Amino acid sequence: MKDIHQAYTTFKSESPKLSRQIDATSHALRAEGGPLDERTCALIKLAAAGASGYQRALETHLAAAREAGVSEQEIVHALLLLVSTCGFPTFMEAYSTYKGL
Repeated sequence: MKDIHQAYTTFKSESPKLSRQIDATSHALRAEGGPLDERTCALIKLAAAGASGYQRALETHLAAAREAGVSEQEIVHALLLLVSTCGFPTFMEAYSTYKGL
């Protein structure tokens, strides 16, 4: 996936070995960690990013979900599920990021 945040691009150039190790671990967790397919993993990571309140993580996982073939309706549904678990304000923060507001 293309870097969408300059901070991560900078980190990769300053710490290439560590960055490769982090990327390899992330890939292994998705590919070898269990039976979930790429789309399901993308939705889970999207919801976790939305619940955490980290806007940059959510932006990254929105891009990754789209790249994995997750539809806009599925993205919104995943974000809506935050309401009953994390509350409406958390959903609205995530939805604002999703809409670019």
